[in-house]
Amino acid sequence: MHVITDNLSLYRDGLVTTLRICLYSGLLALLLGTIMAACRVSPLTPLRAVGTSWVTVFRNSPLLVVLFFMAFGLPELGINGTYFVFGTIGLALYTSAFVCEAIRSGINAVPPGQAEAARSVGLGFGQTLSLIVLPQAVRSVIPPLGSVMIAMIKNSAIVGAFGVGGDLFSVGENLTSAQGEAALPVLIGVMLGYLIITIPAGLLLGIVERKVAIAR
Repeated sequence: MHVITDNLSLYRDGLVTTLRICLYSGLLALLLGTIMAACRVSPLTPLRAVGTSWVTVFRNSPLLVVLFFMAFGLPELGINGTYFVFGTIGLALYTSAFVCEAIRSGINAVPPGQAEAARSVGLGFGQTLSLIVLPQAVRSVIPPLGSVMIAMIKNSAIVGAFGVGGDLFSVGENLTSAQGEAALPVLIGVMLGYLIITIPAGLLLGIVERKVAIAR
């Protein structure tokens, strides 16, 4: 296992880059997913069509295809960027479809009487959703959202394999192919790096879930 200890700085830098990918992708996925969930439950047919199409396209497309489209399709349209930017946005787009469905399930779990009462006092759809429905829906969507975020962290390895560079996957690939290190200890180091991210994330989500349950 000297490979891990001798290359701790590389693993550390890879961990930081992976965390950046996950943080940026997670925030963007939550934002897009919430917007699409609002579209899915909107009374306006065009907005519902947009939300449904978004979920259908990204949830049923392989992540690798989405990443290839971002990196090779967008430049043909004149949109250029780094692999880090394309990979992060691609992961966010893919994850947002699952976030959307998790949030929509929480919205549907809120009793209809809540929205009806809000409309009876003159609140519009946007106000009803943001002030009445979503705060209640969030409590029930924390477990599925947590699962989506954990899956996103693991999917970040595909982003790394795609050629972002500097992340945990790229560190492992560099050590095995460029430096000729044994694959098993290198991969163990990569796996430990992802566990350092996913285990605390899971524990944090468990704490939040218990806090929310008490708040109910």
